[in-house]
Amino acid sequence: MIPIRDLNPSTSFAVINLLLILICISVWIYEITLPPAQLERFIYEYGFVPALFWEKPWTLITYMFIHGGWMHILGNMLYQWVFGDNVEDRQGHIKYLLFYLLSGIGAALIQAFVTYSFGNPEVPLIGASGAISGVLGAYMYYYPHARIFGFIPIGIFLLPVEWPAAVFIGFWFLYQVVNGILFLPFTAMGGVAWFAHIGGFLIGYTLARIFEKPPRF
Repeated sequence: MIPIRDLNPSTSFAVINLLLILICISVWIYEITLPPAQLERFIYEYGFVPALFWEKPWTLITYMFIHGGWMHILGNMLYQWVFGDNVEDRQGHIKYLLFYLLSGIGAALIQAFVTYSFGNPEVPLIGASGAISGVLGAYMYYYPHARIFGFIPIGIFLLPVEWPAAVFIGFWFLYQVVNGILFLPFTAMGGVAWFAHIGGFLIGYTLARIFEKPPRF
């Protein structure tokens, strides 16, 4: 599913959301300048490797800003751009930054548990999708009826849709759950961290009420 925009204007400028996007893009530009061997070392140094958690706990944060390909970075940044500004608007700037980082950290730990149970704990986890999944969870909590315009790929065609956020994000979440179950036996081979998406979403949905700005009187 490819979101293009939401029909849900913000009341403030989402400076933190934009800053997070710019950091991811800057790191990606740095990544593509590296030769393959050096890029691999960079990913193992700053990506989250579950087996090295106690040696490199800071990678629970740094992994969120590293991406593995053009589709990876573009897809993540598109979702963050469409949904993140409204969540930041609802939470406030500082709370949104903390919320984003906690969602990403929780997503990594849940993926690490699955990896230790079914996969290879030495495979690095990279990407902002766990944190962005938390953003989607919060968006669904705050704005279930907001209209989302986007496309659903069907073969070589793109079917335009405009659905309530609860439906659009609900289908997205169902897709993560189905693929997480189907690909669970292949977790040791790496690939998409489906359970980071699932865990990040559930954490974000749960934290949404806690991080909401108090009403003004």
